[in-house]
Amino acid sequence: MVEVRQASPEDAPELVRLRAVMLASLTGEEPVDGPWREAALRTLRGALAEPDGTLVAFVVDSARRPGRLAACVLGAVECRLASPENPTGVTGHVFSVATDPDERRRGYSRACMERLIDWYRRRGITTVDLRASREGEPLYRSLGFARTADPAMRLKLGALDGAPAGPVNR
Repeated sequence: MVEVRQASPEDAPELVRLRAVMLASLTGEEPVDGPWREAALRTLRGALAEPDGTLVAFVVDSARRPGRLAACVLGAVECRLASPENPTGVTGHVFSVATDPDERRRGYSRACMERLIDWYRRRGITTVDLRASREGEPLYRSLGFARTADPAMRLKLGALDGAPAGPVNR
């Protein structure tokens, strides 16, 4: 049985480290150091301190390396305009699913995802979205996720009038 726990603000540095692992697995390159790491730490420390907040993380501690995480999943609650498919407009969004490479194939991501899905259910959320990597898609399909008809697109806005650019998340 995999032991999963809800992350606390003290887990923020490890969650950022695992986010870098996840980003590297998507791009094939280690993400550059920079202001994104400190911004992620601030966001996580603040959000994870809120008992009924809209951002949550579930983690598995590493048995091999005390003080480190083996795996994590983060999820957020987002408010969108209601639709026939989602009458409340409240949606869950899954991101930063990551397992250290030497800790994979032990069911850690599945266990974290199951806890996150239960967390969404307890909050009455009926729609949960995520972007799946090729490697992660079989796991998500086995949990009931299906491809949607609407492809994701993104616009990156640069700095305007000398103001810093807004964050582009996930």
